Amino acid sequence: MAPVIYPTTNFTATEQLCLERGEGIYVFDSDGRKYIEGLAGLWCTSLGYSNTEVMDAITEQLHKLPFSHTFGGKTHQPIQDLADKLAAMVPVEDAYIFFGNSGSDANDTHYKMLRYYFNAIGKSEKRKIITRERGYHGVTVAAGSLTSLPANLAHFDAPLEALSILRADSPHYYTARQGNETEAQFVERILQNLEDQILAEDPDTIAAMIVEPITGASGVIVPPEGYYEGLQALLRKYGILIWADEVICGFGRTGADFGCTTMGITPDLMTFAKQLSSAYFPISASVIPGWMYEAMVVQTNEVGVFGHGYTYSGHPAACAAALKTLEIYERDNLFAHAAEVGSYLQAQLREIFTDHPLVGEVRGKGLIAALELVSNKTTGASFEKGRAGATAQRLCQDNGLILRAVAGNAVALCPPLIITREEVDEMLTRLKTAIDASYAELKAGGHLAH
Repeated sequence: MAPVIYPTTNFTATEQLCLERGEGIYVFDSDGRKYIEGLAGLWCTSLGYSNTEVMDAITEQLHKLPFSHTFGGKTHQPIQDLADKLAAMVPVEDAYIFFGNSGSDANDTHYKMLRYYFNAIGKSEKRKIITRERGYHGVTVAAGSLTSLPANLAHFDAPLEALSILRADSPHYYTARQGNETEAQFVERILQNLEDQILAEDPDTIAAMIVEPITGASGVIVPPEGYYEGLQALLRKYGILIWADEVICGFGRTGADFGCTTMGITPDLMTFAKQLSSAYFPISASVIPGWMYEAMVVQTNEVGVFGHGYTYSGHPAACAAALKTLEIYERDNLFAHAAEVGSYLQAQLREIFTDHPLVGEVRGKGLIAALELVSNKTTGASFEKGRAGATAQRLCQDNGLILRAVAGNAVALCPPLIITREEVDEMLTRLKTAIDASYAELKAGGHLAH
């Protein structure tokens, strides 16, 4: 084996699949076998594989200006054009944008800018950040501490207390409801819990709350109706900023431009990565409102610089890739396409899997969805150690479909935005075969609850 430390991998099970090329929604391994890439890589290759327009844009920029940093007053046209384009798209007042390389570093940047901003306006005590149970916001020190998934916290000794991280309830009704609680009662209870927590901590010490409009790695959780309406009213009441992590939802994934649009969120801060460039070149964006930027200007002048930045912030080839990707989204009406094909995907998933004995819940919006696998359909009992998720992921791959088990026993779907109805049918046929085989294998192994 190569001396590689593989990310988010069991070190006893590395190098199981070697991919060599991709085309459209398909990828091919080193043996020439063809797979549907049902998770768009890692929720990111929105335009599928081998889009020559994006590749040509990158190549042209590399021939023209292969690198330029943006420290100390230096700039270039692609970063200015991309910032202008994004500022015109986002629902953030007079937006300013910091460019990085990944969703993790973009969330770390926001964490630092919040500290910087509140120090600038003389409210240094306002430093706590609320995240949610089952949240995923990255793996750097600050972003990893905002993440709540056990595998991302175990053994890393995340400095939660030092970073002033607070955790609120997950808005997943299916797994977190109590007794015969209705969705409305569930929302009322967890929002009351949040208000109690805010008051106990003192609202004047809380800077922001970070949320994915619809979650990804925590299981594609779509909060119940009324949740975001109540959440926003609560946060506004106590002067707490709303920070939307759009790393997965942004740019068409939910069938709209942003997950905030789909879920009715009016954010103060927004985080982007992944589909910003269809993952063809690493780039992220941390968006803040103009009033926040203006408050930071004096601070930077006092110190001499805004002391934060990465070598590759606003890399010209990355900006070129993002500009071309955004152009294709707009020209080809891909957000509308994602909405139309996404509606078909959601309907077919529910028709095929709602009554399946291994599936407790089907959920999603647009072209992102998940099946919650359960050992008892009546009680909703789960499987220990993600057994069903791992089984389904393996059998999907055996059937030529690459998906990912997330949050234990949820199987996530997130195909490229370019997928057609016919390709959805092909994907779901393979998924059905794999889920049927998973049920048979788990039943034969005595893993189903009675």
